Amino acid sequence: MSTVITIIFAVIGLVIGFLIKTVLANKQAEEQEDIKKIAEEDARNIVAAAKAESDEIRAESKLVQKEAETLKKESLLEAKEESQKYRSEIENEFKDQKNSLKQQENRLLQREESLDKKIIQSDKREIALNDREEQLAQKSKQVDDSKQEVEELIKTQQLELERIAQFTYEQAREVVLTETKEHLTHETAMLIKEAELQAKEEADRKAKNILSLAMQRVSGNEVAEQTVSVVTLPNDEMKGRIIGREGRNIRALETLTGIDIIIDDTPEAVVLSGFDPIRREIARMALEALIQDGRIHPARIEEMVEKSRKEMDQRVREYGEAAAFEVGAATLHPDLIKIMGRLHFRTSYGQNVLSHSIEVAKLAGVLAGELGENVSLAKRAGFLHDIGKALDHEIEGSHVEIGAELAQKYKENPVVINTIASHHGDTEATSVIAVLVAAADALSAARPGARSESLENYITRLKNLENISNSFKGVESSFAIQAGREVRVMVKPEVINDTEAIHLVHDIKTRIENELDYPGHIKVTVVRETRAIDYAK
Repeated sequence: MSTVITIIFAVIGLVIGFLIKTVLANKQAEEQEDIKKIAEEDARNIVAAAKAESDEIRAESKLVQKEAETLKKESLLEAKEESQKYRSEIENEFKDQKNSLKQQENRLLQREESLDKKIIQSDKREIALNDREEQLAQKSKQVDDSKQEVEELIKTQQLELERIAQFTYEQAREVVLTETKEHLTHETAMLIKEAELQAKEEADRKAKNILSLAMQRVSGNEVAEQTVSVVTLPNDEMKGRIIGREGRNIRALETLTGIDIIIDDTPEAVVLSGFDPIRREIARMALEALIQDGRIHPARIEEMVEKSRKEMDQRVREYGEAAAFEVGAATLHPDLIKIMGRLHFRTSYGQNVLSHSIEVAKLAGVLAGELGENVSLAKRAGFLHDIGKALDHEIEGSHVEIGAELAQKYKENPVVINTIASHHGDTEATSVIAVLVAAADALSAARPGARSESLENYITRLKNLENISNSFKGVESSFAIQAGREVRVMVKPEVINDTEAIHLVHDIKTRIENELDYPGHIKVTVVRETRAIDYAK
């Protein structure tokens, strides 16, 4: 049964498919017929449009032919007119050239006539010159005859003069030359002497002008070196903290720095007194750091003083670098620059030695420039001339010897070495720069206010106090304080015992009395201190 149904459905499907196919084929045939009709209609339209367009083209071609014939006729007319115009221009130009040639021909004829006239005149001049030459020849013959007569007369007169003077011509000539030579020798000597005086006066005048110019261009400030520094306090209560319990803080600070700390009634201020500017500056830096920190006790004081000493080393180098840059000697050896920085804290007769060295360098540079010498070398030599003063309290010998040895050690220019060795006349100057630096050194030291004799004597006395104290065995360090009225001596406790300390203070007092001149009294204090230090780890 199912098979029959399947066959029926299959037959039905085939019939339906056939019908659908037939319908679709009819529809496709109708569509193709419609398309064919549309295509035929389009073809007819295109053919009609093409015919219309070809008619228009024929009409346009006829118009173009007519326009071309018209343009051809116009072109022929224009060409004829142009040729006629060009022909008339050529004829006019030919006429102008013909007239010009005629004018040139006339000018040539006039010039030829002028040349003929000049030739005639030159012939006349030649005849006149020939006549004049004959006249000059006759006159020349007359002059020669006259010259012979004059020579004969001169010989006759000379013989007559020799007979009257009883001198021959050669003898008279010798006498005249001798007298003339003596007269000229005297006049020459007078002229030489006068020239020497003028040269000396001129040299003195120029030297004074050069020196005045150098002093005017390098003007410095007057000396105002001080032996005290003032530290400002935030309040008066800080004075008690600086003093500490039973004075232990101020005593520790004075012992470590060697500076006298004066605490008086001055409001909100503490005065640091000491002749050594480096020590005084270290004390000032340490005290200001302690005040800012607020912790003031002996251990902290020792730490700050040590820190200030390290900072001072850096500042010394900075002072030296700034000074070297100012004078144009930045290529100096770093060790020499640091040594020069120490001169910022060194005075000579109250004059700051580093400022003096800078001033001498500038003066020497100006003088060298005026005389045409090497300016940079003169500045370098002037800057280094007093370098020995930075080490004269540590090394034996004068600052001249120490400075020359330093310059040789660091292989400075021989001119610089000779300048250092000769600026005080210890050795002979071998260059113009050495003489200029010596002159600049004298100028810098001699100007008003540059140096103070009393301040130098005062500093020398304080140094002598310390030198006497340091000369004894067992002394670790010594500090002159209280403006030279007290010397504080620190001894090594392992070398000096309590009994020997008593003998030591007596021996120091005796030497001071015998070797120094001073007003009033000087207090000698020997400090023996034992410290035990260890670290907990």
